[in-house]
Amino acid sequence: MISIIGIVVVFGAIAAGYAMEHGKFLVLMQPAELLIILGAAIGTLVVANPLPLLIRIGQGLAGIFAGGAYTKAFYLTNLKMLFELYNHARKAGTAKIEEEVDNPEKSPIFSKYPDFMKSHHAVAFLCDTLRMACSGGVDPVDIDNMMEADLEVHHREAGEPVSALATMADALPGLGIVAAVLGVVITMGSLGGPKEEIGHKVASALVGTFLGILLCYGVFGPLAAAMGKQIEAEANYYSFLRIAALAFVKGMSPILAVELARRSIPSEVRPSFKEMETACRGGGQVASKAA
Repeated sequence: MISIIGIVVVFGAIAAGYAMEHGKFLVLMQPAELLIILGAAIGTLVVANPLPLLIRIGQGLAGIFAGGAYTKAFYLTNLKMLFELYNHARKAGTAKIEEEVDNPEKSPIFSKYPDFMKSHHAVAFLCDTLRMACSGGVDPVDIDNMMEADLEVHHREAGEPVSALATMADALPGLGIVAAVLGVVITMGSLGGPKEEIGHKVASALVGTFLGILLCYGVFGPLAAAMGKQIEAEANYYSFLRIAALAFVKGMSPILAVELARRSIPSEVRPSFKEMETACRGGGQVASKAA
């Protein structure tokens, strides 16, 4: 939602300034120029990227307009889930948790947390790690290295849509010049005609340059940056899962494991310890379990 507000502010400020200078908005209405620039930009994006990546770009843009998913409430839910899972393993043994991670879709614990289950990679990341821990004989350092390798691959793939969108944004000023040159060509073909008509065609050509620069620095460049911030938030979430899983692998108590994970959450969305206690089991009951 905040991205939509930002784009509205960009266009609103430009329109207000143009109106203050008594500019005529009809001159800016050049659908042919917009078609040339935006159509060519989308074409370059399609040429340079495979269909799966184009789909991920669309999903990333939809995620920007939908708002941030990694909120304090989301992290609290995950802390509660982890505590419940680890507490279950402590009481029933590792064999029981192995049943949970082998079939997370059928797990009584995981099924209570649909927001977590929506991320197939997060589910696979956590369950595969815990499955390795339950198999026994694997050093925690080796498991940590496995998680690090997994996250490196995921982060590299997650950055591909951002790079593709930023490349398209960088191409927009050049495509604006292409539209302007085409406008000049049309203008040159009209020499000798009425001055008003020539002036209108020159203005149309200049609008092409204006649109290319505006779409680059006012729309698609910021959207690519916002998508990058979204990926950073996702990376922080996977780092949180990594620390939580490693704490379990090292044999920490459930409350200590989730507390260690809580401290890895970015400060702007990090729940307090009391909020975590309340979310997990309610008040001081968690502390008594930890004792």
